[in-house]
Amino acid sequence: MNISEFDYELPENLIAQMPADKRENSRMMVLNRADKSIEHRHFYDIVNYLGENDLLVLNDTKVLPARLFGTKRETGAKIEVFLLNASKDNGDSAQWEVLIKPSKRVKEGTEIEISKDLKVVPIKKLEDAGEWLVELIYDGDLFGILHRVGNIPLPPYIERKVQSEELKQYDRERYQTVYAKNEGSVAAPTAGLHFTKEILQRLKAQGTDIAYITLDVGLGTFRPVMCEDVLKHKMHSETFSIPQVTADKINKAKSEGKNIVAVGTTTVRTLETAYNIYREIKACHNSSKLFIYPPYKFHVTDKMLTNFHLPKSTLLMLVSAFAGKDFIFKAYKEAVDNKYRFFSYGDCMFIE
Repeated sequence: MNISEFDYELPENLIAQMPADKRENSRMMVLNRADKSIEHRHFYDIVNYLGENDLLVLNDTKVLPARLFGTKRETGAKIEVFLLNASKDNGDSAQWEVLIKPSKRVKEGTEIEISKDLKVVPIKKLEDAGEWLVELIYDGDLFGILHRVGNIPLPPYIERKVQSEELKQYDRERYQTVYAKNEGSVAAPTAGLHFTKEILQRLKAQGTDIAYITLDVGLGTFRPVMCEDVLKHKMHSETFSIPQVTADKINKAKSEGKNIVAVGTTTVRTLETAYNIYREIKACHNSSKLFIYPPYKFHVTDKMLTNFHLPKSTLLMLVSAFAGKDFIFKAYKEAVDNKYRFFSYGDCMFIE
């Protein structure tokens, strides 16, 4: 497959810069895979599409304030450090894989001061452009320090020309799901951003069961595929966990013929990876490099809630595999024509 097959034109004004006024007020396009029909709804209508025959599976990962701004100790030059993955923890220091901008301004051993109690020292350059293995040297609790000095890592297509404290606090709240629990992601599982605690309660009250997995979302998930031949693309590894209670619920639901409703591509990849490894869903802690593209056969996922994805992205390929490429591209054209809002802070799609 050629990457150009997964490209589409998107007017820049349809890239959402802010979320809907209320989470549940996002628009929701409903795709029926059986009859290829398309409906236009709002997310609060999700309660009309789920019931006691559905098990809703959510990714409860929490976004780290992973964007750090510091200065080179010897010159005072401004440096940005973007935390990607924890590699090793030594108590008062930790090794992380990071992005550094501008990468050419640092070398091994350069001291980057983030705050009085946190500095970053590059150890070695990694294969991907701009990526480094670094040591974080800190005094106190690392995550406490990050929450004090770090910034929520909004995607680059969300522009914040003026970063007021009020706007920073707004993004800290809205770029997290209401059920976020396990800290470790550098990007939000955006399909889950539409849920409110009230909608989750309504779904439970009408008999929809709910279960949770954790996949720590990395930047690799959202990066466009750069090689012409899609099959040559390599996914970044992302860690995931499935607790025993979730494994039990999924296996019971499957045995009873109920639908597994995955919220977001991260949840889909977690469930499908676990099945591919173990040939069943079991409690586990593992990692996923699963690249899903047409004509992948889904083993666990029956329905999916997802946002509208970037052109040439692995996420667009995943939903194309789930609903059919032609049907997805027809839906995306209709979304553009109807001025849906795209990407992380945008509207969503429910695929039956």
